[in-house]
Amino acid sequence: MLMHKPLMAGLLAFALANHAAARGEYQIETLTEGLQYPWALAFLPDGRMLVTERVGRLRMIEADGELRDEPIDGVPMGYQNTQAGLMHVALDPDFGTTPWVYLTLAYGKDSANNTRLIRGRLVEDRLEEVETLFDAHPAKAGGSHYGGRIAFLPDKTLVLTLGDGFDYREQAQNLDNHLGTLVRLTREGKAPEDNPFHGRTGMANEIYSYGHRNVQGIAYDRKNDRLLINEHGPKGGDEINLIEAGANYGWPLATFGLDYTGAQVSPFQTRPETVAPLLHWTPSIAPSALAIYEGSLFPDWQGDLFNAALVAKEVRRVRLIDGEVAEQETLFAELDERIRDIQVGPDGALYLLTDGPEGRLLKVTPAADPDSD
Repeated sequence: MLMHKPLMAGLLAFALANHAAARGEYQIETLTEGLQYPWALAFLPDGRMLVTERVGRLRMIEADGELRDEPIDGVPMGYQNTQAGLMHVALDPDFGTTPWVYLTLAYGKDSANNTRLIRGRLVEDRLEEVETLFDAHPAKAGGSHYGGRIAFLPDKTLVLTLGDGFDYREQAQNLDNHLGTLVRLTREGKAPEDNPFHGRTGMANEIYSYGHRNVQGIAYDRKNDRLLINEHGPKGGDEINLIEAGANYGWPLATFGLDYTGAQVSPFQTRPETVAPLLHWTPSIAPSALAIYEGSLFPDWQGDLFNAALVAKEVRRVRLIDGEVAEQETLFAELDERIRDIQVGPDGALYLLTDGPEGRLLKVTPAADPDSD
């Protein structure tokens, strides 16, 4: 199994940190205000945008940033709690001909809940033919650690990130349930037969990788044909991981983090049977979304990973060379806001969602040349 050399954020060279801001290489404008705990952003082909609000609403934003007063109709209300609610939104790879919109949300009640994947056809201002595709099992108590991000692969299957349910971390090593895993599904919510554990006794057909804590960032790197995630550690030990089908990413057998009490979760930071992270952050930054820059507006950022952060209130740009972390930079800390989502728009701009009861949609573009007319 491929092993990756873990690199501590504290040992990385931060010489470039905040240089982009200091050099005035970008400018940030507010496109939309008045969003309540926005969670995820998706771009429609006509320039409009869909945004989820954790409180259960799917909102439509016009291309100019105007927020429509009424939310998209037809979105089912899920379970609401501390971290539970409406989460990710993604468009079908063939949205132009089959306008399916995929959503993740929590289902259940306080004593029994988990993550659900649904889809519906977007018809004007309404979702129609809404259907549940997948429910993560078992249902667990509490309102934490749902994962909830989606990424489509080239074969048009999707990978859904899940969490360990916080109080159930040992289950991340148990292959007969979905806690602490990534699952790979068809667009109809079925387990592809080439999944690594499909058809094996005592193992869930849907599992793609396991040993995760709470994966809230996922992105497919088309240029290098690889799938990357970021995930929350406990007290320290947030990670970026390169995903291999069937691999064990260690939680809670191996971690660079501590329990919130300061107690040791495990005596091991790595183990021979687990895949070590490409990068880990201690102290934690609380990574919330992951994007790979493939636009044209910022040529110097081409192929870099952009990790939104909640606690750190910033974005970490990470450059990989030959599978190793070569550079890291702190961006957008001047906002002093929790960043919930980051996306690369069709225009090559970066789009940020700030987290909170008065969330905003921000657009990052190159700064205007002061010497140009």
